[in-house]
Amino acid sequence: KDLTNTLLLVDHLNHPERNFKTIHVGGTNGKGSTSSMIASVFMEAGYKVGLYTSPHLKDFRERITINGKMISKNYVHEFVTNHKSFFENTELSFFEMTVGLAFEYFSDKKVDIAIIEVGMGGRLDSTNIITPLLSVITNIGKDHTQFLGDTLEKIAFEKAGIIKPNVPVVIGEYTPETQPVFLAKAEENKAPIFFASDLISEVFPSDLIGDYQFHNKKTVQQTIAVLNSQNEFKVTDENLKTGLLKVTTNTGLQGRWQQLLKNPKVICDTAHNAHGLTIVLNQIQKEEFEELHIVLGVVNDKNLNEILPL
Repeated sequence: KDLTNTLLLVDHLNHPERNFKTIHVGGTNGKGSTSSMIASVFMEAGYKVGLYTSPHLKDFRERITINGKMISKNYVHEFVTNHKSFFENTELSFFEMTVGLAFEYFSDKKVDIAIIEVGMGGRLDSTNIITPLLSVITNIGKDHTQFLGDTLEKIAFEKAGIIKPNVPVVIGEYTPETQPVFLAKAEENKAPIFFASDLISEVFPSDLIGDYQFHNKKTVQQTIAVLNSQNEFKVTDENLKTGLLKVTTNTGLQGRWQQLLKNPKVICDTAHNAHGLTIVLNQIQKEEFEELHIVLGVVNDKNLNEILPL
């Protein structure tokens, strides 16, 4: 319900999150793809890159990687063993513990930069104790409405909670309802704001081929442009282009319009709300098929009345 537990945890760990530079990525859809693209670009530029994402598909350790390599089982085991009594006494959530683990790991391994994906929302998310070089908000759609609110404005307000004083923010997509929320929060924090959809004209290709990646790529290109203007890191156009083409190789990202079989053609995708599924279903219409089978799995916080009619 608030950041109290996370603040207690990082205090207990001697604030590992202060030992490395970060980019904070929030939004309803595309956070994972965008975070992985940014990580891949920085890897191509020769940096040691931490990447924290959630949820995982098959292995918990997918959530915490450095240069595409998952955290070791031993490191996870030792972290839990060393801090178990603190976890139990503080009654930390699974997500809070995982955020602490990621911050400790990235600090220990001395990453040059870490891309930190928001778990849910933004304002009260456990990751929101960092002061990043840059904040990114991909888009706003209706999801987790029982926690974040039932209108785009309310959800945008929660997501905009990652905008920090004097820290630039890149917005991937906006609507007439969400843009004023972002502008107000940015003005309140004197944070320079960049709307990627308005600013980027040429979009570079990527190995992530889902239609929805069009906006994510714009967001990443704008993010790199803003970071380059800060002179903290040196990322060339070549690094950017190669990084976008090698996202899956560099980061191991899966489940984004991913083809598993050719005959029959089997596509897997992690879209799980109306905003994401609308784009995926439009993409299915471009496929040629006589028979289409759809297997859909969702957790119980999804509004099926918005999803199933699609």
